[in-house]
Amino acid sequence: MKRFLSLLLCLISIGFLAIAEPTQAPAPRDLMIDAIIQNAKELYDKAGGRLQSAHYASDIYLCKNFTVEVFKRSRDGFALKEYPDVQLVIPNNLPKEQSKPHQYGIEWEHIAPENGNPFELAAQFKYNNDLSKKENIQLATEFMHQVKRGDYFQMSAKYYYGVGAHSLIFIADYDPDTDSVHWTDSNMKGEKKKGIRHGLAQFDAVKKVEWFVDAFCQPGRGASLYRLREDIIQK
Repeated sequence: MKRFLSLLLCLISIGFLAIAEPTQAPAPRDLMIDAIIQNAKELYDKAGGRLQSAHYASDIYLCKNFTVEVFKRSRDGFALKEYPDVQLVIPNNLPKEQSKPHQYGIEWEHIAPENGNPFELAAQFKYNNDLSKKENIQLATEFMHQVKRGDYFQMSAKYYYGVGAHSLIFIADYDPDTDSVHWTDSNMKGEKKKGIRHGLAQFDAVKKVEWFVDAFCQPGRGASLYRLREDIIQK
């Protein structure tokens, strides 16, 4: 009987503790990441597995247009703490001339937070000709291990699906157990129909880190990780 009463009191105490400790509300930054991933999923679902026009400048399924559209659909209701009245923006890719001696597509323009840029450069890899191929691969691999959920990824690559700049969004942290990353994007895969480029939207695509390293760890190429700042607030 005493053991039963002791167990009952213990359970009651645990119940009171659970009531006394309210669940912590998600941080605004996490809510914005949730919105980004949800909006990417909605665009993916809307495409229904069918190739979408990715040829014209206005096509939302065209590479970075897709990630920009996802951002624009997710930014309402959020701002930077120090600049609450400034609309959030996503930078364009750094122009070709300013990218030299590297290829276009490795990084974005440098926009200040006061101008609405909620991203910061979390990590970057640029192929270093002064190092060996093996050393570059090691650095590129370490770079990919830093992937976090919600990171925007910008790369200049030469790989199975094409050559040039590509943008995507990681939807999960780097998984050390499988050495892989998960992402969403559009137009990594695609084809031409009557001379018009069509791209495939992807959600929860997954590849080993080695696959990405092979794609961008080449002379003149590289990649960047852009991460939402911690000082994002809800309006």
